[in-house]
Amino acid sequence: MLAGYAVQVEQSRGRRFPEPAHPYRNDFQRDRDRVIHARAFRRLEAKTQVFTRRYSDHFRNRLTHTIEVAQITRTVAGALQLNVDLAEALALVHDIGHPPFGHAGEKALDAAMRAHGLRFDHNLHALRIVEDFEQRYAAFRGLNLTFEVREGIIKHSRDYSAADHPELAEYLLEQRPPLEAQLIDLTDEVGYNTADLDDGYEAHLLPIEQIRDSVPIFDRFLREVEELYPNVADKLKFNETVKRILNRLADDLIHNTQRRLKDEKIETLGEVREHRARLAAFSPEVSIERQQIKDFLYSNLYYSPSLAEEKIDAERVVTDLFSFWMQTPAALPQPYREKSDEESLPRVICDYIAGMTDHFIVEQYEKYCGSKEFSPQRTRGNTG
Repeated sequence: MLAGYAVQVEQSRGRRFPEPAHPYRNDFQRDRDRVIHARAFRRLEAKTQVFTRRYSDHFRNRLTHTIEVAQITRTVAGALQLNVDLAEALALVHDIGHPPFGHAGEKALDAAMRAHGLRFDHNLHALRIVEDFEQRYAAFRGLNLTFEVREGIIKHSRDYSAADHPELAEYLLEQRPPLEAQLIDLTDEVGYNTADLDDGYEAHLLPIEQIRDSVPIFDRFLREVEELYPNVADKLKFNETVKRILNRLADDLIHNTQRRLKDEKIETLGEVREHRARLAAFSPEVSIERQQIKDFLYSNLYYSPSLAEEKIDAERVVTDLFSFWMQTPAALPQPYREKSDEESLPRVICDYIAGMTDHFIVEQYEKYCGSKEFSPQRTRGNTG
């Protein structure tokens, strides 16, 4: 049974192009499956999360991160009696608009667009992917996802104003998104906070003593683990500690959201949409713990000297290729040359680059910019 504030699939606003009902899958389940079968979803396997494969094939990429977020989201949504099918579809699609090279690639692509008075926003790019770029069906362009999934793509992590984005007016920008969408940015954070600690430790960039000295929640749970398992390997102690952190963040998200719904007397989806603020949230205490993890990761991992050179190279590749195609649009593939008759050249180039995998953009860089200095995918880590 779903709660009254959950999205009922029977009350969906439907698809842009009406389709007959499926005999044994509801519309949100079909959306989930369409995302999984999309080319853009498959490409996430070859897009950097934090580490390129220079470090190890075991580390997260955009695809494995997405799968982990989907698992966390299903658990949290189920505990809150939300629509798990919708929440899972949103978790699976939430990173589909990211360009190659992680946040370094996104930063460089946005900077290139700003030079032409435009922007790159991975949420809005994800909407373009599912609305237009994916071509799998004869009857329509895109994936023809339900309104609720398309709305969640753009509203799960931030609010857009109709004044700044009139093209998004159909997505009820004056209202809050459903709780299923509100969860995604939070479960995403649960996933990457714990996963990035894990990958950073495995990469020997985050020593266990450094983490416990800087992250109080890690130290507290590590002490508990050391008492329970004094003789096991450090890696197993680390694993047990990170598992406890993940559980604490997820449990708190569930229970604090339940408390907020009860305190605000929220019983319907309409009340969720009309509320003055988003209702899905961590408690103040856990928000502090969560922020301490994020601050530590930013200071010691994301901006660490060990990763700095790769980030600089990534930004250079994106920037130089963007500049090359601006100066030489005839070198673009034919479909993109044709699109430049309808849309601005910077937007067309941005769309092309954003859809690339890490290794494909390196190939394009070597082909057009004449350099073989940056090839992070060629030096492989442990593949055992």
